[in-house]
Amino acid sequence: MSTANGHRTNGAQKLNRVVIRFAGDSGDGMQLTGDRFTSEAAAFGNDLATLPNFPAEIRAPAGTLPGVSSFQLHFADYDILTPGDRPDVLVAMNPAALKANLGDLPHGGILIVNTDEFSKRNLSKVGYDSNPLEGDDLDRYQVHQVAMATLTQGALEGTGLGKKDAERCKNMFALGLLSWMYHRPTEGTERFLREKFAKKPLIAEANVLAFRAGWNYGETTESFAVTYEVAPAKLPAGTYRQITGNTALAYGIVAAGRRSELPVFLGTYPITPASDVLHELAKHKNFGVTTFQAEDEIAGVGAALGASFGGALGVTTTSGPGLALKSETIGLAVALELPLLVCDIQRGGPSTGLPTKTEQADLLQALHGRNGESPVPVIAPCSPADCFDAALDAARIALIYRTPVVLLSDGAIANGSEPWLVPDVEKLPDLRVRFATEPNAPDGSGEFWPYVRDPETLAREWAVPGTPGLEHRVGGLEKAEGKGNISYDPDNHDRMVRIRQAKVDGVRVPDLTVDDPSGEARVLVLGWGSSFGPIGAACRRVRAQGMSIAQAHLRHLNPMPGNLGEVLRSYDRVIVPEMNLGQLAMLLRARYLVDVQSYTKVAGLPFRAEELQNVLTDVVQGVSA
Repeated sequence: MSTANGHRTNGAQKLNRVVIRFAGDSGDGMQLTGDRFTSEAAAFGNDLATLPNFPAEIRAPAGTLPGVSSFQLHFADYDILTPGDRPDVLVAMNPAALKANLGDLPHGGILIVNTDEFSKRNLSKVGYDSNPLEGDDLDRYQVHQVAMATLTQGALEGTGLGKKDAERCKNMFALGLLSWMYHRPTEGTERFLREKFAKKPLIAEANVLAFRAGWNYGETTESFAVTYEVAPAKLPAGTYRQITGNTALAYGIVAAGRRSELPVFLGTYPITPASDVLHELAKHKNFGVTTFQAEDEIAGVGAALGASFGGALGVTTTSGPGLALKSETIGLAVALELPLLVCDIQRGGPSTGLPTKTEQADLLQALHGRNGESPVPVIAPCSPADCFDAALDAARIALIYRTPVVLLSDGAIANGSEPWLVPDVEKLPDLRVRFATEPNAPDGSGEFWPYVRDPETLAREWAVPGTPGLEHRVGGLEKAEGKGNISYDPDNHDRMVRIRQAKVDGVRVPDLTVDDPSGEARVLVLGWGSSFGPIGAACRRVRAQGMSIAQAHLRHLNPMPGNLGEVLRSYDRVIVPEMNLGQLAMLLRARYLVDVQSYTKVAGLPFRAEELQNVLTDVVQGVSA
């Protein structure tokens, strides 16, 4: 195969990595199929990365190009960074899936097609004048034509299941076939199916039988002469589990509550692709988590801020359109100087945009999308597993500095998955806070002044309502420094604005680290968020060609690392790839007066390592010329 180096042993070809894409109609269960194959790869010990891709409509028109759903999985015996640029194996469940994805399959790639769906009606829906399986259009690929629906129905005869319900199990037939091809274990999938459909034992058994039928088809047919093996990856010792970005974010929020010894309150409103965080947190009431699904975005963030006022860790989750609606209340949190965690899982915009596609275009909104001078810290995880640590980091900043913090994830991170090294809870940061317990007025009056500050962090004291003697007033109108009374004094307002800015500027963040193996690179690639994987993979490829290139990645976008300006000025050329029209690049140019070169993409899909490799190669060669 063109993307893997290997040799054959005991009838199986050894591969170091494989990229598989399952594609079909949005009702064909491709996400479930891909997720199950991913789970078995994770259990086997492979390193992996995934890219689900599905329509925004709940049920797009069957058999049409807009209705195609796909799931791509990259698994390997070494550490990988991306879900892969192109599939080595494409499983196409209908003509629409074939047409939408065939262009990504390299010559010589394996194509497995469900022939039962290639009727004249389905072919015409996607513009095929003739059946591509009957001509020579696919000669450049290793094509396997499999009547999956027919074979599945045959395997389920005698179960009492109707023809339509039986045909729905064909995705499990495909999973069984691919599991046989790549020597994946089967026990976990069978156990999963029986648990998932425990209330419908007939459906559970039908899916198990279809899964076994796919496995047995691979074992008995002469169409597949070769099977493949990908050994487990050599990862650092520890306990791992497969995790998506949204699940990791939810776990990080739970951990923040436990390490701060505060109740967690999530006030939110469902929105793609953030809703899974609500779904996951709702399962963890036993860890002191309360979830509240409000009637709209504004009510959700208002409830979360109210919880913070009451002494809880207030959290709200959303995507770009919801962040816009929450902006007034986030500004109120800036004025109140209370901790609030705002998780924005970015998607394609503007407006409703592309709800199920990814983008990084909310950076300027997160930084400046509020009225007045209302600074907030902004951080961004770089991968699904990193969402756990990013959530803890965001909670640390919010609690120590008494400020709302925006966490910028995105659809690729949220829905993608990778192995996660389960941490030792006792080694997680101590996030405990000290509430005010007694009057603090410096004039000895015995009063409580809400805006008396810590001289190091500039954070004001946090008093839980109802604490005797600590009665105080907060609100959106400007307050007098110290006492907290409403103040329209110009000098006081200027002072309070500058203090709030200084507090955010003073947030402690680690220096930026640079990956420059040779120490001789003249070109730096700087990224943020989910561009980390494609940038890293592209840099590996450039270095494999004998060229030097440096890579750095920003987690903290406000405030930025203290050494960032020095790092930027250390290189002849700085490239900033972003899934927007150059928002970070604009900020860097304005702040550091460095003419960074922007490379942008707003297609609703992540960067490919291949495209970044070409861009970076041209830049390195140009600088060296």
